[in-house]
Amino acid sequence: MTTPHDTTPQYPFTAVVGMDDLRLALLLNAVSPAVGGVLVRGEKGTAKSTAVRALSALMPAVDVVAGCRFACAPAAPDPGCPDGPHGTGAAEERPTRMVELPVGASEDRLVGALDIERALSEGVKAFEPGLLADAHRGILYVDEVNLLHDHLVDLLLDAAAMGASYVEREGVSVRHAARFLLVGTMNPEEGELRPQLLDRFGLTVEVAASREPGLRVEVVRRRLAYDADPAGFAARWADEEDALRRRIAVARALLPDVTLGDAALRQIAATCAAFEVDGMRADIVMARTATALAAWAGRTRVEEEDVRRAALLALPHRRRRNPFDAPGLDEDKLDRTLEEFGADRDPDGGDDPEPEPEGPDDGPGGGGPDGGGCPPQEGGPDGSAAAPELPHQQEPETPREQPAAPGQDGEAGQAQEPAGQSAPGAGGETAAVGATEPFRTRRLDVPGLGEGADGRRSRARTAHGRTTGARRPHGALGKLHLAATVQAAAPHQRVRGRSGPGLVVRRDDLREAVREGREGNLVLFVVDASGSMAARKRMSAVKGAVLSLLLDAYQRRDKIGMITFRGTGAELALPPTSSVEAGAARLEQLPTGGRTPLSEGLLRAHEVLRVERMRDASRRPLVVVVTDGRATGGPEPVVRAARAARLLAGAGTASVVVDCEAGPVRLGLAGELARELQGTAITLDELRADSVSALVRTVQGNRKAA
Repeated sequence: MTTPHDTTPQYPFTAVVGMDDLRLALLLNAVSPAVGGVLVRGEKGTAKSTAVRALSALMPAVDVVAGCRFACAPAAPDPGCPDGPHGTGAAEERPTRMVELPVGASEDRLVGALDIERALSEGVKAFEPGLLADAHRGILYVDEVNLLHDHLVDLLLDAAAMGASYVEREGVSVRHAARFLLVGTMNPEEGELRPQLLDRFGLTVEVAASREPGLRVEVVRRRLAYDADPAGFAARWADEEDALRRRIAVARALLPDVTLGDAALRQIAATCAAFEVDGMRADIVMARTATALAAWAGRTRVEEEDVRRAALLALPHRRRRNPFDAPGLDEDKLDRTLEEFGADRDPDGGDDPEPEPEGPDDGPGGGGPDGGGCPPQEGGPDGSAAAPELPHQQEPETPREQPAAPGQDGEAGQAQEPAGQSAPGAGGETAAVGATEPFRTRRLDVPGLGEGADGRRSRARTAHGRTTGARRPHGALGKLHLAATVQAAAPHQRVRGRSGPGLVVRRDDLREAVREGREGNLVLFVVDASGSMAARKRMSAVKGAVLSLLLDAYQRRDKIGMITFRGTGAELALPPTSSVEAGAARLEQLPTGGRTPLSEGLLRAHEVLRVERMRDASRRPLVVVVTDGRATGGPEPVVRAARAARLLAGAGTASVVVDCEAGPVRLGLAGELARELQGTAITLDELRADSVSALVRTVQGNRKAA
């Protein structure tokens, strides 16, 4: 949807406190839209959306062809515009549009809708433009972009790559230009973006609420003042907004005159190579960003500090990394690379720029009229005076190892394992161990045919995929099944008085295609962290297996949750979420020790799934129990574990038991647990995709056999 046309003014951009990197990234895109947009990552409640929406008021107005729904430029109209061809008609000026794409939008709302009934019966291309048409030559803003459905992501990728949107419906095609500035905000706790879409954002910034009490007080003071009198608050900041708007115009005019020397280009290329970014888009974005930084600072030459700041904005989300790693750059490595390839200055004999002090500036682009910052903010502390440190400058904290209790080290555990007994309670806790290297796992499916969110795991009826049949549409027509529609309309042509070549089609004749694709599931891990698992130092391999399954869930667009059990009970270590990074972090810190309350882990899984079914009934669960099958905690542990397993099976929950038992003598307890769950048991070796047995044993096949 487009920004609402009401009388309430937007919160002023210059009134935003702190968040220097976010403000700078947005302003650079206002100066040079070719930079490619911004992805804003940060915790909830940090004014990400407020800052983005305020940007639209600073963007210069655009000239459009009067009456064109696709915002064609009068000087160079789109020759394929559905409203064209445009002659030398009147032009009009309008503000730059900020168009918001809701995460739950339909495909037709995004790309536009074509009236298939009129196209078949009259041969008329009756096209209703979508959000991509509204955003042409403007800003397309996606809040919570990481929650956007995959089919919408695919459409965004196509439009961003081609600069145009195509609507194809059974041989009827409409094309229009769609070039826009893509801005997205997201909370990383809810999961990451697909790499293809991530790469389409020119810049990325991390935002976090300041821990400085003075800044927090000023944020609250300004927000309360705005809520009490939006018009009056905006009027108090009008001069600063006008000054910033003029500065953007000046920087835009200066941009073509900025020189990007060979020395700066070498630094850009060397930096991208040093951080092993994929492709060449990073080099191009860095060059455009450095040029925009120079223009923003009022200079006509790109300096080393411009290259450095461009790298901090353009590379964190592009460097080659494990999906579980936090984005960011090693700034020491960046400085060494810039120094190494900046020693030989411009071979054309240009003067060396004055060295800049290392570290962050006082504000966006330098903290003042000559340094590239925003205008000073009156009425409270200057946001640039105490800007919070960039999250990507902080190294992740290493989990503290917990010392093993006397008599509960690995050797003692080995002595106790044959009897299946560990020290009672959680007092036998041992230090957390690291995981082995993850590997590619076999796909674990949920049997049957679901109707959940698009993903890549289990079979489901989806809006995309192979066509398996036709049906009458429920509500708005989806994908037309042309053959079934013609077959339904054909017997009635004589009665309807058909006289020409066109087919007389009524609404009741329309049939939509039924398609089968794959869905994402809720994968709930139930991990045995008892002393029996640590006895033979298997926990490292077990963590490696769970980490591999987490990586598989990330790639298949699943939600994940994690329950651990040890000592006397079970703990929901990670509530169901789309953030597999959070799961990996919890797994890394998982200690082991104590008895094995298997029943408590299964009962906790049943309760978590009961709640999740009420929240999202269409997302089918898959329970993955990682254990050796022992049950030693609580009264009648074996009997209680069997009852809990039958409770899960009775609810129709698909399950897999990853058998972690090792040694020459095996009791087969994990297999018995799988039979009670009406699931299947696989060993750690069989979990690997390249395992021979994995090719012939599937969850679905074993469930049918049961």
